[in-house]
Amino acid sequence: MRQAPRLAAASLLAGVLLAATAARAEKADRDKPVNLEADRVSVDDVKKVQVFEGNVQLVKGTLVIRAERIVVTQDDDGYQRGVATGTAGTPPRFRQKREGLDDYIEGEAERIEHDNKAEKTEFFNRAWVRSGLDEVRGQFISYDAQSEKYFVTSGPNGTRAQPGSGERVRAVIQPKNKEAAAGTPARAAAAAPALKGAPGIANPRQENAQ
Repeated sequence: MRQAPRLAAASLLAGVLLAATAARAEKADRDKPVNLEADRVSVDDVKKVQVFEGNVQLVKGTLVIRAERIVVTQDDDGYQRGVATGTAGTPPRFRQKREGLDDYIEGEAERIEHDNKAEKTEFFNRAWVRSGLDEVRGQFISYDAQSEKYFVTSGPNGTRAQPGSGERVRAVIQPKNKEAAAGTPARAAAAAPALKGAPGIANPRQENAQ
């Protein structure tokens, strides 16, 4: 197996979730080397597909991504798309230190997709993202790195859940003065991305972060 395709794929995978946390992620991670482990790796240069399978772990500085399988594809213009999946009991998950703080951004879902061209990361099914003391949960979470905004829905693929299903968007958003009292720099609080609920969904109920 040639080394170049594997390194290119690893570099993309490091960006799979870096885009989702770029607003407050550890900046030094961008210059750190990528360390990747998997039970199996396959590369198809003709179809421009790289597949990492079996207890996949990617580490880049403070960023850690764990999944059972990660597939990377590349289009004719060189833009790449990564899809991370897990098992029934172990969904893919990421964790990364926040810039200048002793806090971490973390999240998981049954499937996590990143589109490098659109600079968008999407979390599908049983998704949650936690940043410091703030947390949001839904069946679908989309993060646009260009606008630095979240879009969360109670139904799959950006839809509203069926009436009576019991699915809701749930969020815990701490007051910023509470973070300041705990020693959080004001500049970091001001940089927090805005949360946007799906149209027509009532205000989310507040629940304790797990």
